[in-house]
Amino acid sequence: MTKRTRRNHTPAFKAKVALTAIKGEKTLAELAQLFDVHPNQITAWKAQLLDGAAGVFGSGVASAEAPSVDLKALHAKIGELALENDFLEGALIKAGMLSVKR
Repeated sequence: MTKRTRRNHTPAFKAKVALTAIKGEKTLAELAQLFDVHPNQITAWKAQLLDGAAGVFGSGVASAEAPSVDLKALHAKIGELALENDFLEGALIKAGMLSVKR
């Protein structure tokens, strides 16, 4: 018995097999023989197609409504907060309410 090398199937091939399985015109055994893949692999591709099918119709709308992030404003806020923390830390050390070994 010879060992078969690992095959990589294209997404188009996987979609074709999964769509054929969804149609239900042939059994898994017939499809496995026709496309030369294991029946479990066909079942996995079919489930993957059904899980991702909703994303085909809804993915464009969600990405268009995503809020844009202003990185300059965020960096400015981080700098401002870091400055306040340093100032307050120094004031607490001078007041004796915070140890220097921190």
